[in-house]
Amino acid sequence: MTYYTPFDMPEVVHASREALAAPPRPGRREEVWAARLFFSLGPRFPRVEVPAPGPELAPFESFRMARRNGPGDLGATWYPAGGSARGAVLFLHPWLGWGQAYFHRRGRIEAVRAAGYHALTIDLPGFGSSGPRNGFIDRDVDDALAGLREREPALPHYLWGVSSGGYWAHPALARRPGVRAAVFEDVSPHLLEWSWLTAPWGRPAYLFFRLAFRRAYRYLDLRLHARHLGIPTAHVSGALDRGIPAAETRRLAELSGGAALVVPEAGHLSAIRFAGSAVCELALATFERG
Repeated sequence: MTYYTPFDMPEVVHASREALAAPPRPGRREEVWAARLFFSLGPRFPRVEVPAPGPELAPFESFRMARRNGPGDLGATWYPAGGSARGAVLFLHPWLGWGQAYFHRRGRIEAVRAAGYHALTIDLPGFGSSGPRNGFIDRDVDDALAGLREREPALPHYLWGVSSGGYWAHPALARRPGVRAAVFEDVSPHLLEWSWLTAPWGRPAYLFFRLAFRRAYRYLDLRLHARHLGIPTAHVSGALDRGIPAAETRRLAELSGGAALVVPEAGHLSAIRFAGSAVCELALATFERG
């Protein structure tokens, strides 16, 4: 079964990339209040101590990464590739209480190391031992990428983001050069649209957000950032994900000029479980293109 199809970007999309600027960041006051409402509407998880990787992921090194966007720092773990490395991959976890420990399973780290890449995982703010959230999290993606550059300045850098991690990576990558290629799993084009579909009880609040924080709402629309990524990309999702229609995954891939993989039997966060080999093969092929 063929799970993914590369998209050849039509000329009209290339023209749009030239004509349309990425949405500007909202003013600081709007971002602060919009972020408070935004995160209050999302799923809540108790902060837990992130477990150490198992022996199957050795060797690894846990360390603290400097953070410029707010107090505290970011918890991080480094997984070196064996032998001479060809690059380094930053992994960004979904909105789950496990934080970076999400990547201890399902073989992503093992796949990139076997292919010759170092791996770096972090706890996003509000998870594990990282500092608290301070506005939108894409600034913390900036900090993680800066930390990766400081650690391995001579190697090419890549990104693999899942759900929320991949979501916040889009605006960061759209404005910041330096990452060669990126893979995104289970990323909604707009998290409030995802909430509209998965948590309809909050629709009055989502409408209020859209009306009260217009610049913030537009800034959070990944369709307006995807066309500015300018690197090889791949977007992955499950056909049974009720919060992310398959057409939206394909649309993000089309806008970014990348590939789409929609796994027929998978729901949210389960494409890697049903088609792990296909996901990892697509990721490595995407990195190779970068």
